[in-house]
Amino acid sequence: MAVLTSSTQLAKPHLPQTAPVSAVTIVIPVFNQLHYTRQCLENLNQASIADDQIVIVNNASTDGTAAFLASRPTLRAIHNATNRGCAFAWNQGSKASTTTWTVVSNNDVLFAPDTFSELIHFAEENQADIASPAMCEGTADYDFPSYAASFMQTMSEVTRWGVASGSCFMVHRRVFEKIGFFDDDPKLGGYEDDEYFRRSRAAGLRLAISGRSFYHHFGGTTQKSIKASMNQPNMSLGDRTYYRKKTGQTWGKRKIAQIKHAVRISWWRNTEQLRHRHTLHEKRIAGEWHYC
Repeated sequence: MAVLTSSTQLAKPHLPQTAPVSAVTIVIPVFNQLHYTRQCLENLNQASIADDQIVIVNNASTDGTAAFLASRPTLRAIHNATNRGCAFAWNQGSKASTTTWTVVSNNDVLFAPDTFSELIHFAEENQADIASPAMCEGTADYDFPSYAASFMQTMSEVTRWGVASGSCFMVHRRVFEKIGFFDDDPKLGGYEDDEYFRRSRAAGLRLAISGRSFYHHFGGTTQKSIKASMNQPNMSLGDRTYYRKKTGQTWGKRKIAQIKHAVRISWWRNTEQLRHRHTLHEKRIAGEWHYC
């Protein structure tokens, strides 16, 4: 039990301060879905992220995305002639970043104000190498700004250690220096984030999800769109058998990892909900809250 209780931590109360968001670059791969890209950029600007802090990697969109990006001259845009996949785009954006922190994000997201400044403070105070905000997935049929503010206040001291969210995660430059960039093998489509987190943990790096920051994720539309364009019929994940073999996941190792993960998730969910009536991973389905 000692291992589990250390995973959901109640840290010391932090002072009401914000970190300079100039220390972060936001990398967003896109393929079509201009409405999500436009909404995401407007939201980032409202969250004090300027266009020159954002790198959009356009994977050969055909819906007017290129023209829209050209209309924002201070935005940093990389245009690929063909769709090279998420990990390839993540690498392009991350290599273009010169800041201490790089955030890799989907475009189908909304961020609460101060999300990145609070996430930077959390990571630096707790020596986290990769950090994600807490998340709600699903339909945004609730008052997001008010809910996010209340959530961050209530959950500010709650942390899940050892994990991160693939739809949005922040990476310190030392991580790239230690283990390199993302594996852009196209057969890993959908597993790129898991592979990187697995490699990070193996290198002794610290991953975390923090309740000090919060975002809404509409639900995997970015990766699904990119994979569909790459003629991958499986819309959920890439070649699972190939991924398992490449990362050395034998049947026995997978079963042990699945049991450990299920126990941790159950512990986190029950403990967080009991103490705070929230969890760091929530879902909004048919007007109801679900806790994960």
